[in-house]
Amino acid sequence: MARLELEEIRKSYGVLEVLYGISVTAEDGEFLALVGPSGCGKSTLLRAIAGLEAITSGDIRIEGTRVNDLAPRDRDIAMVFQNYALYPHMTVESNMGFALRLAGLAKDEIGKRVASAAEILDLTRYLDRKPVALSGGQRQRVAMGRAIVRAPKVFLFDEPLSNLDAKLRVQMRGEIRELQQRLATTTVYVTHDQVEAMTMADKIVVMNGGKVEQIGHPLDLYRKPANIFVATFIGSPQMNLMTGPLADRYRAATIGVRPEHFDVQASTGTANDGGGWQGRVVSAEYLGSDTYLVVDVDGAPRLQIRTHGGLVLPVGQSVTVKPNEEFLYRFDDQGIAL
Repeated sequence: MARLELEEIRKSYGVLEVLYGISVTAEDGEFLALVGPSGCGKSTLLRAIAGLEAITSGDIRIEGTRVNDLAPRDRDIAMVFQNYALYPHMTVESNMGFALRLAGLAKDEIGKRVASAAEILDLTRYLDRKPVALSGGQRQRVAMGRAIVRAPKVFLFDEPLSNLDAKLRVQMRGEIRELQQRLATTTVYVTHDQVEAMTMADKIVVMNGGKVEQIGHPLDLYRKPANIFVATFIGSPQMNLMTGPLADRYRAATIGVRPEHFDVQASTGTANDGGGWQGRVVSAEYLGSDTYLVVDVDGAPRLQIRTHGGLVLPVGQSVTVKPNEEFLYRFDDQGIAL
């Protein structure tokens, strides 16, 4: 376990700057997620922590020790890649123990560590198999097992679930989180999927264009976004944004309402029918527990609305839409939260 500190990290490729003075701390045993759209710099930052990318300036400290000039093998980190990076000609046991053999550990010690990790990851019965005989989820467990046996100070995950199907991703993110809590190892996890970040992390770093937009607990980012970028990136479906007269009424350049913060009722379509905004249902999805609507409202972009599954409204139905003003977000003309 260790505290990971990133101080004013910059990275340039010639005149092209890709990381702009990033400062982040992962506390001892904390699960930190780096999240943002493709090309935002999150994987570059992770590779810099690992020592696979040289930084242009700044400091990386692990347990108080500056590691900028240390080779990856000397930083006491372990990285799990999205493509598993397993040796196809080796068994699961050999894959998991490979780094330990290179480090010169005794055969008995390697056996103990591999057996312990295999038990934790439910891989004991697969130790004699080769990767080709495993499912995607099992291969990812082997990749994690290879990291666990090294007992590193920091785990690094680079979009480890992106090659799995949706059902397996849900299962594996629960397993990774449970494993991290059990081992209490400081973890940095890169993903473009904000749902993964929200459900797994103790703390999220939202990145955009090589810069940090906001750092905080998942629910803090959801409830108190610092700007429009964070407000629309965190949450699915994303926040509804409105400008013009609707925003002027609330003394803001832009107002935002999350899909679940609307009251929707069938109406006659008349302007004064119960107050609120008058609209028309243009699509509806009924998922049992929830109903998802897209509603056309005069003077606003189409609204995405999530409501209870008992509400059934046909396409074309006139509706009255009322935002819950207690959960209304206001932004200035620079997109900063008011």
